[in-house]
Amino acid sequence: MKPIQTFTIVPTLPEKLQPLKEIGYNLFWTWDHEAIDLFRRLDRELWEETKHNPVKMLGKVKQNRLEALLEDEGFLAHLDRVYNNLQNYLSGLTWFEKTYGKEHHLKVAYFSAEFGLTECLETYSGGLGVLAGDHLKSASDLGIPMVGVGLLYQMGYFHQYLNADGWQGESYIENDFHTMPIRLQRNEDDTPIKIGIEYPGGMVKAQIWRVKVGRVDLFLLDTNLQENLPEYRDITDELYGGDTERRIQQEIMLGIGGIRALKAMGIECNVFHMNEGHSAFLALERIRNTIMQLHCTFDEASELTKSGNIFTTHTPVPAGIDRFSVQLIDKYFTPYYDELKITKNDFLTLGRKKNVAKTEDFSMAILAINLASHINGVSKLHKHISRDMWKELWDKIPINEIPITSVTNGIHIGTWISRDLATLYDRYVGPAWRKKPADQTIWKRVESIPSEELWRTHERRRERLVAFARRQLRKQLESQGALPSEIEMADEVLNPEALTIGFARRFATYKRATLLLHDPVRLAHIMRNKDFPIQIIFAGKAHPKDNPGKELIRKLIHLARMEDFRQSIVFLEDYDINVARYLVQGVDVWLNTPRRYMEASGTSGMKAGANGVINMSILDGWWDEAYSPEIGWSIGFGEDYTDFDYQDDVESQAIYNLLEKEVIPLFYDRGRDNIPREWIHLMKNSMSRICPDFNTNRMVREYSERFYLPAFKKFALLNENDQQRAREITGWKANIFKNWSKIKFVETSANGSIEQRVGAELKIDAKVFLDSLTPEDICVEIYHGYINPDNKIVDGSIEQMRCVEENGNGVYSFTGNIICKTSGLYGYTV
Repeated sequence: MKPIQTFTIVPTLPEKLQPLKEIGYNLFWTWDHEAIDLFRRLDRELWEETKHNPVKMLGKVKQNRLEALLEDEGFLAHLDRVYNNLQNYLSGLTWFEKTYGKEHHLKVAYFSAEFGLTECLETYSGGLGVLAGDHLKSASDLGIPMVGVGLLYQMGYFHQYLNADGWQGESYIENDFHTMPIRLQRNEDDTPIKIGIEYPGGMVKAQIWRVKVGRVDLFLLDTNLQENLPEYRDITDELYGGDTERRIQQEIMLGIGGIRALKAMGIECNVFHMNEGHSAFLALERIRNTIMQLHCTFDEASELTKSGNIFTTHTPVPAGIDRFSVQLIDKYFTPYYDELKITKNDFLTLGRKKNVAKTEDFSMAILAINLASHINGVSKLHKHISRDMWKELWDKIPINEIPITSVTNGIHIGTWISRDLATLYDRYVGPAWRKKPADQTIWKRVESIPSEELWRTHERRRERLVAFARRQLRKQLESQGALPSEIEMADEVLNPEALTIGFARRFATYKRATLLLHDPVRLAHIMRNKDFPIQIIFAGKAHPKDNPGKELIRKLIHLARMEDFRQSIVFLEDYDINVARYLVQGVDVWLNTPRRYMEASGTSGMKAGANGVINMSILDGWWDEAYSPEIGWSIGFGEDYTDFDYQDDVESQAIYNLLEKEVIPLFYDRGRDNIPREWIHLMKNSMSRICPDFNTNRMVREYSERFYLPAFKKFALLNENDQQRAREITGWKANIFKNWSKIKFVETSANGSIEQRVGAELKIDAKVFLDSLTPEDICVEIYHGYINPDNKIVDGSIEQMRCVEENGNGVYSFTGNIICKTSGLYGYTV
């Protein structure tokens, strides 16, 4: 039966305990160990039962327990301490305020399809979402004026379970938003704030929920409203669920709906950060709003809004890009063409490469690239991969001149460091590591941590991981209907003192989760050594439609059941933030085995490294720039392979060699005190080098200084004097496009012989026909460098030429110089 009225039941707390509610509704508690301990102290069993959800927990805790706490002076003092920590955090002077002043008008909107903030808020699937969550947390720490925008999924991603054969199944649990640490945004009359978007079947409404992330607000849109048609209520049903049409519906709601939500709440942003291409439709909605507001052309509106758009790509392969057919674009955007004052063909051109067939799909990444002023990959290696991937968009431009740069990902240190290790850091590194995690000088003090204390702390984390893994395995076996004897054996798997390797990530085939198992015979030989035991813990989900990924999991499960591996290889179901936390804090070695160039960055190894875990990885993503022999191991040396089977053979053997000759001997090289001092030296190196460079405080500060603030400045400049500069630039660009094809080089010459001495200066002249353009409109450059065997300039350099004479009839003379620095075959072009 349908209700005639609905109302929300909220927890009843005595006056003295009211601060618990305020603490629970601000996700500051997710990186404050004191706050987590407070909720655990309130009711440990309920804390675990509610998946670490303080709001749900406060609604279920028994009244007699609350009354008992009113007499517990220790608990009340703990509560006051945590509440004061939160208030001091929210009111404290931040890096941004100290540097740029409290009155700065920057306001960033950070759009992402997923946000991984905590395990009880299921708005994430994996690394992209966790990075977005860490991004908001560091924006809060630094005081960056920012809001997040995303979707609130009724059933989240999916929950993973394995059947008796080891095949992955998916279950979906409906979230009760009213028992989560989120609040519905309401008007003054207490009605929910809603936005609407016209879809082909009619108007679709969405309400807005707010998540407090320290100082930052995250707004999530929810379409599960009775006033929507049934097929549209489910738009925000599942993360990455459904077919391509459901995906375009979600991305319209995220990009266009997100902009409308900010407008409905009166939040004016001037910089918009698109975290991957899912939200790229926001750029079109900003253009549409500008056209309506200023009565300008599409080009003028595009010039204005583009200046404030940032695009971060996380995808190293074209197959990972969202694309929509012309038919789908037509179905959902035909009315939009007129509102943007452009033709259907002009619209499609925004999401396509040049000179493609009329049936070519519409790419969300290309749309974002075309309508952003700053574009970046997420590691130094990924920058080069992205430039090569999108070079067709900048025809005939040297690849190192393509305007795609990089900001290497990081992690929110406070979220991922274990409580035990945080205590050590406070004692020996000093509390400044929490506020200034990117300060190199602070992390040098890691060396002062006594080896005995660090090792005891790490051993406690490994023991807790083993206990957790046993509990999880027991639950898994019970749900599969295993025999009682098999269930009892779960209490005996793994050894709390053995060398423990962790592998946890999405089970996509390119990540090669089973590379370590490639040669079972050799692996069994290594693992049978009772004097030097090793064990491996796996976790990760395959996408529901990724059968090859599911087959990897099944293969792993079957191998783990073999007699040689039954006690020492474990797969933990339903990988989430909580499982990840246990793993990155408790294993000894973090294994990562993607095919090189296939992982844009990766962050799990950073989380592990910050906890003193040693990385052993392919030189890909972040590890390609972080690796040195003093902090971990590389699998291979960055070789390229065309034969993947051969690559798997070579690199799996490299893993076994590392284990036998480096990893195991170092771990078990103990003195009289049974402490592996050389291993601990490696741990300290890893912590002191990874922590300051690979954290999101450094990352978000870099985004602010390199992108957000310049974008804000440019956006403000173009809006001055009734957008005069934007109109001037638009007119100038139109003139350039109109006349560009007429430009030609009339004559080029070099003042010198075909042999030049080292140190010589070569003068180069060029006469250029510009027709109606002027030297102020264009830039003439010398591109020079060494010649490779294919007769091409490689890694060239640029020298700008200067105009020295007007020859008449639209011809101008330019000149420039290059220095012949070292010997070899050299060349230039202009």
